Amino acid sequence: MPATRLVFSLPLMLLAGFTQAQEIEPRTYSNAPIGVNFLIVGAGYSKGGISFDPAVPLTNAKIKTDLGVLAYARVLEIGGQSAKFDFILPYASLNGTADYQGQAVTRDVSGFGDPKLRLSMNFYGAPALTLDQFAGYRHDLVIGGSLQISLPTGQYDRERLVNIGTNRWYIKPELGISKGWGPWTLELSGSATLFGDNNDFYGGKRREQNPIYGAQAHLVYAFNSGVWVAMTAAHFAGGRTTLDGVRGNDLQQNSRFAATLALPIDRRNSIKVHASSGVYTRTGTDFDTISIAWQHRWGGGL
Repeated sequence: MPATRLVFSLPLMLLAGFTQAQEIEPRTYSNAPIGVNFLIVGAGYSKGGISFDPAVPLTNAKIKTDLGVLAYARVLEIGGQSAKFDFILPYASLNGTADYQGQAVTRDVSGFGDPKLRLSMNFYGAPALTLDQFAGYRHDLVIGGSLQISLPTGQYDRERLVNIGTNRWYIKPELGISKGWGPWTLELSGSATLFGDNNDFYGGKRREQNPIYGAQAHLVYAFNSGVWVAMTAAHFAGGRTTLDGVRGNDLQQNSRFAATLALPIDRRNSIKVHASSGVYTRTGTDFDTISIAWQHRWGGGL
């Protein structure tokens, strides 16, 4: 198989390791040969109202964030279809100012974010294939789903409002559909992020949050050289919070636009560049970001 055909897409955008419930990820439900492993190392920069916990409605945010991520993934077979397991460990250094309910807050902190585990499964259209069999595969209609779990082990200080970790669990089920037409692919997905309670929020308060619902549309074009580019529109809504039994007026409505470029280096390596920006924000995170990630592949006969 030509090396350019091995630029497999893996659903690991750099910001997926940080901004909870608002990941933007083209080509999540794509096929890859069974047994292939991925190692991803990335870095990025963000400014604006980025928050690692979407339950914190910041205003007038001027936060600069340097990002890093280390991730591993493996392609599996489940029920005759391809599946992927991935683990993401984020790290961030942030500083800046923002307003919270009329109160000015400042923060300068570095640390690990909450690690994430995810299992992505294809239900139709992405059969489990060896490397040799994959040479004849053509993407048509793929239907899949995923379940992500966030572990509350990242940096957290109960006396500070802005943290890198969130001190709570979440689970995120998602369903997606992908349809290919020659070099073009259209992808649609919908998700719901369900949050556990933070029982030690900002001085020991109990904070609850309703689910955040997300919808994404990706238009992807793949060149014969193995380069591909994606344009993405995403919308997130919900997430109203309750603090010590008092319901907040912080229903979120956020829309984002993003672009992704993947460049093959050789049979085992590729680089992915990603940029996104908020185009509408009612409450919640509003930020601009750019990131770059190196992806190395091995196993499965490579």
